[in-house]
Amino acid sequence: MSATAVDHHAADSRTVARGTATGSGLTFGGVLRSEWIKLRTLRSTFWSYVLIILLTIGLALLIAAAQRAPGTAPGTPSGATAATLTAAAQQARWITDATLGINFAQLVVAVLGALVITGEYSTGMIRSSFAAVPARLPVIFAKALVFGVSSFIVSLFSLVVAALVIVPVLQGHDIHPDLGDGAAWLALVGGAGYLALVGVIAMGIGLLVRSSAAGIASAVGLLLIVPIVLRIVGGVTSALWPGNIASFLPSEAGGRLFAYPITQPAAPAGVVVLDTWQSLAVLVAWAVVAVGIGCVLVKRRDA
Repeated sequence: MSATAVDHHAADSRTVARGTATGSGLTFGGVLRSEWIKLRTLRSTFWSYVLIILLTIGLALLIAAAQRAPGTAPGTPSGATAATLTAAAQQARWITDATLGINFAQLVVAVLGALVITGEYSTGMIRSSFAAVPARLPVIFAKALVFGVSSFIVSLFSLVVAALVIVPVLQGHDIHPDLGDGAAWLALVGGAGYLALVGVIAMGIGLLVRSSAAGIASAVGLLLIVPIVLRIVGGVTSALWPGNIASFLPSEAGGRLFAYPITQPAAPAGVVVLDTWQSLAVLVAWAVVAVGIGCVLVKRRDA
């Protein structure tokens, strides 16, 4: 048995011991602590989060260093003054550069999300987890909560640091971000929320398939392949339904969460366009459905 597996078994044993000692049965707090120990003792967790931080900050610095002073940004109201256009364009450039790494970090967090659950099935440690918590579902809920919160914190840290470190670089290109702009910081929070929800969705997919390879392939396919296929179908057929379906995919809805208001892409007439809160609701629905179906199967299938 590997050292990580021993740590996971010890975590489950402490959960059982705590419940026995109190005489009140298992507590959700104990399960949360057990899942936190599991998550932080996985080497894949450490390296995945480090990679997210490096990708987010590194790509932001790289693209910011290549910027020039912006002109009029697309989507800006025509009645705005030249000064307003310039300020809005600068804010949009700042947030676009700071959030560029999300396009790559989403793949890392999706892979980690799948591995968080499928790794336990592949090593057989899921049996120990369910033996410690016979109801099973608290294990899944605690795992999703711990992983989701951890991913949100790491992602938010990465995006905030990226946004701050590129400010001097952009100022050298005559781009002066307004650090007091609430919409800009809300976009960063939205980006962190998107990455956290993508991880939970991938975890739900992994719970469905119980295979690391299948879970990773399905999650990455949902994020990358399906949107591309729908764009190709829409371009070939000139039909609107591929675009409407794409609007409800995690990657498309997530893009609305971390886009600065004036950089929201314009959609063709007849295509559904989600606002920020609708996009958040779509992502939450994906996570709830994926984990929910997985929970139903967990109760019906053997570990």
